[in-house]
Amino acid sequence: MMRETAATTPIGVGLISVGWMGQLHSKAYRAVPMVYPELGITTRLVQAADSSDARAAFARDVLGYATSALDYREVLANPEVDVVSICAPNFLHAEMGIAAAEAGKSFWIEKPAGRSAAETGAIAAAADAAGVVTSVGFNYRHAPAVEHAKKLIAEGSLGRITNVRGTFFADYSAEPHGALSWRFTRALAGSGVLGDLMGHLVDLMHYLVGPIGEVSAVTSTVYTQRPVLQMGQGTHFAVIENGELGPVENEDYSAMLVRFADDAEGSGAVGTLEASRVAVGPRARYTFEIYGTEGSLSWNFERMNELEVAIGRTGDHIGYTTVYASPGFGDFSRFQPGAGTAMGYDDLKVIEAKKFLVAVSGGERLNSTIHDAVAAARVVSAAEESGISRGWVAIPPTVGTTAAVREPSGVGSRA
Repeated sequence: MMRETAATTPIGVGLISVGWMGQLHSKAYRAVPMVYPELGITTRLVQAADSSDARAAFARDVLGYATSALDYREVLANPEVDVVSICAPNFLHAEMGIAAAEAGKSFWIEKPAGRSAAETGAIAAAADAAGVVTSVGFNYRHAPAVEHAKKLIAEGSLGRITNVRGTFFADYSAEPHGALSWRFTRALAGSGVLGDLMGHLVDLMHYLVGPIGEVSAVTSTVYTQRPVLQMGQGTHFAVIENGELGPVENEDYSAMLVRFADDAEGSGAVGTLEASRVAVGPRARYTFEIYGTEGSLSWNFERMNELEVAIGRTGDHIGYTTVYASPGFGDFSRFQPGAGTAMGYDDLKVIEAKKFLVAVSGGERLNSTIHDAVAAARVVSAAEESGISRGWVAIPPTVGTTAAVREPSGVGSRA
């Protein structure tokens, strides 16, 4: 739904779930007018909802929302709310996303948007029917070094893309006595590391290279039991010694062989993608390497302001050069004056909020959308199917995504 009010009229913000991510969304909304003053976009934190009295009060007393509620439906019914952030656990996303669309509220939803491709598709169908603007929390695509990588690929600096390698390795579940939170229960989370981390990596590949057309995957559950954590008590990072054990119902690790959909020259790239939530050593080593006939590049989120670039096969300095994010790389100059002064994770959410609000205000749509979430979810679902069948699974194309498109000349354009 296009916003019809004047650009100077504050956009009324509603929030559902006041956890860590909900707080980041709130700070991002407040930062947009300061970081991007020329847009004429202002925001007003109208109402937040959380089932916890303490968190609802925190939203009002600390984050600055005018009012708070214990029922998210009050946020959706509030006529002063123009946009809604949905930051609740996975199992509530479909219910809330569909309800937001039916209420005529444009929404920014965290990933995975649904617990399955079908559930994510239902959210997309509701959003399309209502004509609301959507945005999805694929935050890593907004890193200025990643945006520069996209530019190099689109310009053809790497030549024809031949193969990729990606790894999203984290240690947030490496502790065997880490609590059995909702993330390990299929009814509440859906898949495990596939939806949580692999979905991000798949989205980056779609954004940079193009849609994935076929996968062959393997999955593994390293820790099949964990100590039970009662809902609403402690956090996902809680460690429980000598607790009652319950079953882990989804995967800790997954690897995929991927074939990208054929480009305009009739040949798609191939590659490998891996994700783990139980790796010992990597804290948040989210990496990709992209190789082409004329060069390659490499990025690691743990050093997110750097990009390793190699272009050309001859000369005295063959090999990688470390390029530091600087003004001219994506939105870097909005946060730092020059290379060497680093941006952080929270800044990526400000960029994400800006793209969402610009789209809501009727401007250019550079934000990730619910259709990007559908595309990633289809790859994740195909990987789960392949892990069972031990065969290749084809992935149907998704219409309306922001996946990269490769032209015969090597120049890329956005779908």
